[in-house]
Amino acid sequence: MNNKLYPKKRKKEVVVVIKFSNGHAFEYMTASGALGFDGKGWPWEKPWHWLGLFDPTLFTSVTKTLTLQPREGNLRWYNPLRCLRFVSGGVVNAVGLSNHGVDWWCNKIGPSVTSKKIPLVASIFGEPEELVEMARMLDGFDLVGLEINASCPNTETCILQDTTRVIASCEAVKTNSRLPLILKVSVTHDVPRITKEVEGLIDAISINSVPWSMAFPNRRSPLENLGNGGVSGKVAQPFTWGLVKKITELTSIPVIGPSVWDFDDLEKVRNFGAKAVSFGSVFLYRPWSPTLYVRKEQKFKRLRV
Repeated sequence: MNNKLYPKKRKKEVVVVIKFSNGHAFEYMTASGALGFDGKGWPWEKPWHWLGLFDPTLFTSVTKTLTLQPREGNLRWYNPLRCLRFVSGGVVNAVGLSNHGVDWWCNKIGPSVTSKKIPLVASIFGEPEELVEMARMLDGFDLVGLEINASCPNTETCILQDTTRVIASCEAVKTNSRLPLILKVSVTHDVPRITKEVEGLIDAISINSVPWSMAFPNRRSPLENLGNGGVSGKVAQPFTWGLVKKITELTSIPVIGPSVWDFDDLEKVRNFGAKAVSFGSVFLYRPWSPTLYVRKEQKFKRLRV
């Protein structure tokens, strides 16, 4: 076992919470799109809600990524599993930023958002000028923050893979929005330069899934016909958790630890310096697990008090 990847447990308690500049604090988040466009969950997750095994109010949720104009992507609402495959210890997806556009969200979803019940962060993707337009449109809704999705391994359009554009996007959105910013980066980004330049502009950093070609360089993707896709879950941990450690060594910007798959992963990713944890593809594999993990951890915390 790689001891660098799985360090020993902390000897003393540290603060594991992220507090935004607007006062919103959280320690549990959902990855963008894990619970749909409103944070309440996808239709196929409703049965677990009825059984009491699925509680979206436990998390600060991030919407499925929005773009200025509608994008078809690879997701077909009548067949959502078309662009998803399970692999050992994780999921590969090639959704490709499918969404109805920010106008649709503002008209159909935004008016019913109540962040006192389900704190919601809107994820946005595009060129810097497009991000500014979206940020202005979203500014009037009851959101707790914005996430700039600077990396999407599930689409050929990697607009924000350019480091200069990533930085310019943070600067532009910060100037044109009242909302705290999360920057979503990838293992393929120039993280040292980005973190240096975005200090003071963003409130937290989140981490995207891992490109298939990086996770499995000698293996064909089951979604090869859709662009290979991005890998998340336990199988992505050597990459994403390594990036958590790297970022915490580079900057004081708090990091949201991704790739939580099992209950013990909550403690493991915090050992690398994550100040909050994010649940993503585990919702697809075991939709009830994140709720159970949070409840279990909260119970342990109450017993220690």
